[in-house]
Amino acid sequence: MRILFLGDVIGRPGRTVATRRIPLLRQEYKIDWVIANGENLAAGIGITLDKAEEMFRGGVDVLTSGNHVWKKKEFVDYLSRHDDETRILRPANYPDAAPGHGSAVYTVGSEQLGILNLQGRIFMEPIDCPFQVGRRHVQEMRARGVKIIFVDFHAEATSEKKAMGHFLDGQISVIVGTHTHVQTADEEVLAGGTAYITDAGMVGVARSVIGVEIAPILERFLTQVPVKFEVPTSGEVLLCGVMVEIDSSGRALNIQRIQERHPYQGTGR
Repeated sequence: MRILFLGDVIGRPGRTVATRRIPLLRQEYKIDWVIANGENLAAGIGITLDKAEEMFRGGVDVLTSGNHVWKKKEFVDYLSRHDDETRILRPANYPDAAPGHGSAVYTVGSEQLGILNLQGRIFMEPIDCPFQVGRRHVQEMRARGVKIIFVDFHAEATSEKKAMGHFLDGQISVIVGTHTHVQTADEEVLAGGTAYITDAGMVGVARSVIGVEIAPILERFLTQVPVKFEVPTSGEVLLCGVMVEIDSSGRALNIQRIQERHPYQGTGR
């Protein structure tokens, strides 16, 4: 199985370039399944259903998320009303009472693919332990006979991501880090056969501070006064992600970093 994963897709520039490139990347890499982190789809923060549907029409099969999944009340209400929604995952280590699902199993051709979304705790909200919750979800999927398991670990600290990679090595097929929006160059297949990268990066305007306008970020750092962050409306878009090839036993054969630059001139965020 070949899986394409795109890092945090940010606002209209990210959505436009991602949906333009996904069909071509599917052909180029002979992709079986596409996953993208979508917690910044809506003007750079949060998810709305219409933006998620835009990504699905563009070729994404599943959207993962992170701490920004709760930013749009209408989307939280949607998850509360639709308990069968598994195309969009939220971190599994939020309390069980939170709406949505943190993991799901999908049929891809003749194989089963388990996807698990986790969130870190260092410099993040004090939610349940991602290590304990992650292990439980993985054990449940493996008990169901699922051999190919993909994890999006949405976390700030490199140390926490590295630790999770080694913690789950040999139990899952892939673990990709998200949240920092800066792609790392440490992709590898770990000793137990799990493909790993600390952060997949983003799909967003390159001349920015992790996908948002530079000036407000500088003002925030210089004054410590809260400001509204805005997504740039034009400029070169950096498309970052990984392609992972996995055998039928669930062992990763290779992981390949993808980083492309595409011109973008549009309106709206």
